[in-house]
Amino acid sequence: MYKPGDIRVEDVPKPAVKPGHALVRVAACGVCGSDIPRMLSKGAHVMPLICGHEFAGFIEEIGTGVEGYAIGELVTVPPMIPDVTSDQYARGFPSRSEQYDYFGSRRDGAYAEFVNVPLSNLIKVPAGMDPVAASLVDPAAIALHAIWKADFKAGQSGAVVGCGPIGLFVIQWLRIMGAKDIVAIDIAEEKLAMARQAGATHTLLSGASDADVPRCQLVVEAAGHPSSINQAVQLTKAGGHVVFIGIPTGEVPISTATFSHFLRQEISLHGAWNSFSAPFPGDEWTASIDKLASGELQWQFMITHDLPLDELPSMFQRYADRSEVAAKVIFRP
Repeated sequence: MYKPGDIRVEDVPKPAVKPGHALVRVAACGVCGSDIPRMLSKGAHVMPLICGHEFAGFIEEIGTGVEGYAIGELVTVPPMIPDVTSDQYARGFPSRSEQYDYFGSRRDGAYAEFVNVPLSNLIKVPAGMDPVAASLVDPAAIALHAIWKADFKAGQSGAVVGCGPIGLFVIQWLRIMGAKDIVAIDIAEEKLAMARQAGATHTLLSGASDADVPRCQLVVEAAGHPSSINQAVQLTKAGGHVVFIGIPTGEVPISTATFSHFLRQEISLHGAWNSFSAPFPGDEWTASIDKLASGELQWQFMITHDLPLDELPSMFQRYADRSEVAAKVIFRP
């Protein structure tokens, strides 16, 4: 990306493996929802930049100082490189450190054949795990990180507003954790069909009346749109929790009715950022790897596009044109 909207596929020199790093041959890199505004409108911290941060690949070369890994092993990669000197990292909150580095937004990422990955971010996965499944650990862990912000118990009802891949993982985690009812809301019927496949018991098109769906103890807002943010709060039952993970691109006005519900029903609001805890990258990653490898977390049904890297510019043009529905898009460099 030379600037927002100027996305090119080019030949660049193969990186030389750095000390304390492994050179990873990227097997699969997924498009995160944050990539779309970054590459089309907002830009990144450094440009030109190779974007892409949800990835897995095989170790190609091993730098000096790296032990315990072998050439050819499949690894998944936490995209954040936290500031280990920060007080928030010391307190067990690596996502809150301010001077962090990040693949695909602050350093070159994985829409490329090779990436240098520091030892701290090399995470082995079980033998035989599908590389695409391994590339989905980050969004699965983001979903679990959000749920863990609230005191959710088996037998309670949960909801997700926004049924992209993270929302679909939220639904599956709620099912695994014993939710009584799972409500899913989205603007596209195609996404609601996926939500039902993931385990949603009630689905609703955004904008339709939600009078007939249950109020929920936990609502995860995964769209970042003002209407969905207001709806998420009002869908929450008395004393419940709303967790916000959707990233808005503009101002978020809160209606009087929303604020009144939040106030009078003593709703707890939580922000959730990234997928990490201590020890880095956290139990969210351990659990996600385990459930993706075992098949308890399903992922194949959410892959709508499986593409070579050459098609990346045209795919992002389709995002800009909103010419088709896309759930999870995977590139295979």
